[in-house]
Amino acid sequence: MIATVTADGKKEYEFINTLKARSQNSDKNVIPTVSEIIENVRINGDKVVKDYTIKFDGKAPEKTEILKEDIDNIIAKCDSEYIETVKKATANISDFHRRQLQQSWLTTKSNGVIMGQRIRGLKRVGLYVPGGTAAYPSSVLMNAIPAKIAGVEELIMCTPPQKDGTPNPNIIAAAKIAGVDRIFLMGGAQAVAALAYGTETVPKVDKIVGPGNIFVATAKKLLYGTVDIDMIAGPSEILIVADKSANPKFLAADLMSQAEHDRLASAILLTDSQDIADKTKQELDKQIKELSRNEIIKSSLENFGAIIVCSDMNQAIEFANELAPEHLEVCCENPMEYIGKLDNAGSVFLGNYSPEPLGDYFAGPNHVLPTSGTARFFSPLSVDSFIKKSSFIYYTENALKNDADDIVRFANTEGLTAHANSIKVRFDTKE
Repeated sequence: MIATVTADGKKEYEFINTLKARSQNSDKNVIPTVSEIIENVRINGDKVVKDYTIKFDGKAPEKTEILKEDIDNIIAKCDSEYIETVKKATANISDFHRRQLQQSWLTTKSNGVIMGQRIRGLKRVGLYVPGGTAAYPSSVLMNAIPAKIAGVEELIMCTPPQKDGTPNPNIIAAAKIAGVDRIFLMGGAQAVAALAYGTETVPKVDKIVGPGNIFVATAKKLLYGTVDIDMIAGPSEILIVADKSANPKFLAADLMSQAEHDRLASAILLTDSQDIADKTKQELDKQIKELSRNEIIKSSLENFGAIIVCSDMNQAIEFANELAPEHLEVCCENPMEYIGKLDNAGSVFLGNYSPEPLGDYFAGPNHVLPTSGTARFFSPLSVDSFIKKSSFIYYTENALKNDADDIVRFANTEGLTAHANSIKVRFDTKE
């Protein structure tokens, strides 16, 4: 079901190339369809959004926007214990993200110069939340909470209706608890386009965040520049680094927790113990029989999973940094000794009792993470994702005069004489 590879400096890197080949964010066959939807929504607005909703989701909702007075009736359909769980998760996520807040600042110099930076939240952000077979209320929390903490003035959520035209109550409950301001029942590329351009009813936003299928991801990619986006997410990934102290039962369970997402998901174990490798493989064969998404898991593990036996932990760490995974578990006797060596990962889970689903739902750090090796240069979604910065400068006449020659020299070196003139004219005594 899953391949075992002995690291030799070549085979493991051939495996990386296989993973990279499968991590394509938009299918060329999808682009023309999505482009047509985007242009149609841009020109025709709400009418075509409704037409697409009927076409793709089965039925248009009675009301496109869920009014505040209707929300409580929708949430009443939720399990009360689920509501309490969402509130607990919200508290943890909020606590973590409040610590990311930055402050505006200014500095003054003895010559009267004042400089600084102003930080504020974006005016309006759109949040896309899948609502069909892949309905993930946790995504509402992970996107909405840092946005509100950042000071976003208005958070607009779009989520597709269910087949009967009604909203998913669990998603609506998460939205209310997280502080979403307005909710629209629409999905797919048409919802992304509506957020980007605005329609008669949907306000135009400055940024669009949230997960979605290939059509949603492609729409976000095509509309980047018209609006900002969070990232283009690829298939989900987990990489586990384990030594001989690890529990194979835990390792197998954690590998499959990501493999169940998608047939393109990647689940990899790096270990310096052949015994751990063998026993984990046995546990995979045993546990998969009891899981509801076992066919997806099996396909994922066969095509994009691997157990790689390394010569030592140093080799495992080196390979982990090369792979730059979305989720990285460290199931070792002393996991803290490796935290300073793991430079490329979206989120790191330390120890045998910090499994990846802890981060997906509850602990506090964001679960919107860079995939496909982009953790080498991208960061998780955070409060920083929802702010904008402006710098400001104030110079006195004397301060500018003291720096004038250097500025003019720079401008002339670049051949920008109008730049130089902008400085010189202020001190030219000729009439």
